[in-house]
Amino acid sequence: MSNQPSPAFKHQGFWARNKKSGGYLMRKQARKGAYSFFRFLLLFALCFMILQPILDKISVSFMQQRDLYDSTVVTIPRHLTTENYQTASDLMQYPAAFLNTLWISVLVSLLQVAACTLVGYGFARFEFPLKKFWFACVVVAIIVPPQTISTSLYLHFRYFDVLGIIKLFNGGEAINLRGSSLPYYMLCLTCMGLKDGLYIYMIRQFFIGVPQSLEEAAYVDGCGTFKTFWRVILPDALPILVSCFLFAFVWQWTDTFYSGLFLGGNNLLSMQISGIADRLNSKTVGGASVGYQQQIVSTATLMLVGPLLLLYLFAQRSFVESISASGIKM
Repeated sequence: MSNQPSPAFKHQGFWARNKKSGGYLMRKQARKGAYSFFRFLLLFALCFMILQPILDKISVSFMQQRDLYDSTVVTIPRHLTTENYQTASDLMQYPAAFLNTLWISVLVSLLQVAACTLVGYGFARFEFPLKKFWFACVVVAIIVPPQTISTSLYLHFRYFDVLGIIKLFNGGEAINLRGSSLPYYMLCLTCMGLKDGLYIYMIRQFFIGVPQSLEEAAYVDGCGTFKTFWRVILPDALPILVSCFLFAFVWQWTDTFYSGLFLGGNNLLSMQISGIADRLNSKTVGGASVGYQQQIVSTATLMLVGPLLLLYLFAQRSFVESISASGIKM
């Protein structure tokens, strides 16, 4: 016997059906409504917690100074102005800093994705000595914060040498690579850049899920290892590569640790924000008030994350598809 209700029962009114079911239909609808309401409250609370600080910064960025100290002004500015954006732009040298940040972020992201793709594919497909040990090192690179090795990185590139070869041909002196961006590019190419361990892990997980029959078919057709990787595997890996590139771009755009350690000579947005309050005080007669300082910092922060929000809006579909294809819960 089928447990499905008959067509005649479905066409009856709700209360008639509820009466015949002994109140089960009402309890079912009440549980469904309570669950939907609870889910709505939870999602609304989470969205509010995420968006509320951004909305506050947007509101403050359009306020005049007198609105900051007006107790009747809470969220909506009473006197609108765009002078704060002009002030923040002048203090950050925004056009030049934006172009420098864009160039370095794109270059670093491409280097990281290229290097991590090769390493991740190697971990997924090839067997080599101490494979589990080296992958454990990748996991450690994800867990350990980069600040713990900042001193070692500084000394390594301050007295840069490769197995004593440079000292041998340079009169016993090491090379000082500090003050240039070359060390950071070297770290990215050797998978030691910002969050490279995470990218290797994500790409490895993706390649593990790719059927080996694709490669075996390519080998039968006469393709070598590199040609198979380039012509068969890499096009299918485009979703996860897009994901890693977006992650790398966003993290590099807002990074201050590696940028301060290796890219200090470049005019970057993330580095400009860190000292914007001091520059504001030096340009303001008598010094700027604390409230005005925080207002300019909030405006500069919006100018920093604004391009990232636009990037996400345009790349949202590719980003979601890449995360889904990777099979990793972020």
